[in-house]
Amino acid sequence: MAVYLLGGIDPNQLRVWLKHEGIWAPVIYIVLYTLATVLVLPSTPLNLAGGAIFGPWLGTLWTSIAAVIAAVVAFTFTRTVGRDFVARKFAGRWQAMDAEVRQGGLFYMFAIRLLPIIPYGLVNFAAGLTSIRFQDYLLGTMLGTIPGILPFVLMGSSGLQALKTGDVLPLLGALGLTGMLVGGATWYRRRRTLPKKALEEMQRQRQSDRADSERVD
Repeated sequence: MAVYLLGGIDPNQLRVWLKHEGIWAPVIYIVLYTLATVLVLPSTPLNLAGGAIFGPWLGTLWTSIAAVIAAVVAFTFTRTVGRDFVARKFAGRWQAMDAEVRQGGLFYMFAIRLLPIIPYGLVNFAAGLTSIRFQDYLLGTMLGTIPGILPFVLMGSSGLQALKTGDVLPLLGALGLTGMLVGGATWYRRRRTLPKKALEEMQRQRQSDRADSERVD
C-alpha cells in the first residue's frame, strides 16, 4: 500500500522540493522519522518513503541516522524518567527479552534489528528495561539497522521507478533481499531459545543464587 501511494509522487516536483529545501530536507525527514518511531508507529512506510524521496543510497544514510537517533532517544527515556511507565506498558514482555539479552548481549541486539517482523519502536523501549549495557545496545543497533532497513529503502526507491518506467528488476532485487530477511527471521525464531523457557531458567538461577546466599548467611 505504501509503495502504491508513493507511486503518486511526481519525481519532478520532488526534485524541485529537495533542491529548494537543501539540507533542511533530510533534517525534516530525520525529525519526523524519530518522532514516528518514538511514538511506536510502523517504520516500514517510513523506510519506503526514505528510498522514494532521497534514492537508494542517501535514503539508506538518512534513514539509518534517523533510526539510530530514535533508538537512543527511546532507550534513554526508558532508562531515566520513563522507566516505571514503560515497565507497566510492556509488563510481561521485557522480562522475556531480558532473559534473551542475558544469553546473547550485543549479538542478540544485532540479530533482532534484522527481523522485519519485530516492531523497531517496541524494541527500543523494551531494551531500556533490560540489563543490556548501553554500549552493546548502541553498537548492536548500529550494526543491525543498516542491513535491516536497506531492502525497504531499495524497495521504496525501485518501486517508485518501476511504477514510472516499468523497470521491475531493481524492485525484484529489493523484494529478494526482503525475502532473505524474512527467511532469516523465521530461522532465528525457530533456533533461538523460547523467551518463556529462557525466563524460567533465569528465574530458577536467581532462586538458586538467593538460596545459596541465605545458606552462607
